[in-house]
Amino acid sequence: MNPRDLEDARPRLLLVDDEPVNLQVLRQILQTDYRLQFARDGARAVQLARECVPSLILLDVMMPDMSGIDVCRALKSHPATSAIPVIFVSALSDEGDEMAGLEAGAVDYVTKPVSAPIVRARVRNHLSLVRVEEIKRTRLELLQRLGRAAEFKDNETGRHVQRMGQYSRVLALACGFDAEQADDLLHAAAMHDIGKVGVPDAILMKPGPLDADEWAIMRRHPEMGADILGDHDSSLLRLARSVALTHHEKWDGSGYPAGLSGEAIPIEGRIVAIADIFDALTSERPYKRAWTVDAAVEHLREQAGTTLDAVLVAHFIRCLPEILEIRERWAD
Repeated sequence: MNPRDLEDARPRLLLVDDEPVNLQVLRQILQTDYRLQFARDGARAVQLARECVPSLILLDVMMPDMSGIDVCRALKSHPATSAIPVIFVSALSDEGDEMAGLEAGAVDYVTKPVSAPIVRARVRNHLSLVRVEEIKRTRLELLQRLGRAAEFKDNETGRHVQRMGQYSRVLALACGFDAEQADDLLHAAAMHDIGKVGVPDAILMKPGPLDADEWAIMRRHPEMGADILGDHDSSLLRLARSVALTHHEKWDGSGYPAGLSGEAIPIEGRIVAIADIFDALTSERPYKRAWTVDAAVEHLREQAGTTLDAVLVAHFIRCLPEILEIRERWAD
């Protein structure tokens, strides 16, 4: 890496065209706001993209030997370059040509002769989308790492976290979440016990029953989890905070920390509670034997309408074949 790159935080763009004049035009439009690299043929473009992984590529369509369509397909087929947004820049203005470019994996299509304001606006807009995706990936990785931190403090296993997250996703889909919402809940569910990192090991790892004082401390872990996750503008982190804070609330109001009841408990908390209980019951722990699936299901039925949301319990039981497949796939 060139030491000057450490000082230059501007996004890197790769400009690809077999005509030097076209590259010069793009240089004049973009050089103030971006670091630029250039390629005059498709093979060189693919090589540079894999070596430097630019933030965005502007790619000519009509080039000898390897067309822009071929280059785009090659980029999208390689893990290192598949996520790089590609904007085609071409003299071909037919609707069919534009569709061919988009079908190859491009995110946009600009026709020649190019307009400087349009090129700048398209580049800026697509880089903004890239940043949004990067932020979402970073937040997701943060949740996953926090989940692993909680595992080190608890006597549960990482497989428990994976199973109950998958159970939560299945139940969310069954009660009307769309796929993106259900995936968010899958990831947020891993945070349900993050507050246990604030519980002393002597309490968390105690082999016998907790006394009243110890239990009072243990019951604070939902609020500790909410404090750890904090108030945030990220919908994923807000969801994780809600899960951490409400998964021990009970339908009849006998839960904690706030004694919420019925639909005052956020649905994500009600879903995760069922997933957590089912997996805890059917898993072996140092202090107990695993329950049979039938016994665990019977327990859910008994609690439906008292401590658990009866409608969600019914959905969970209807999804039992899928739940058991997950249980087998993620067995300890």
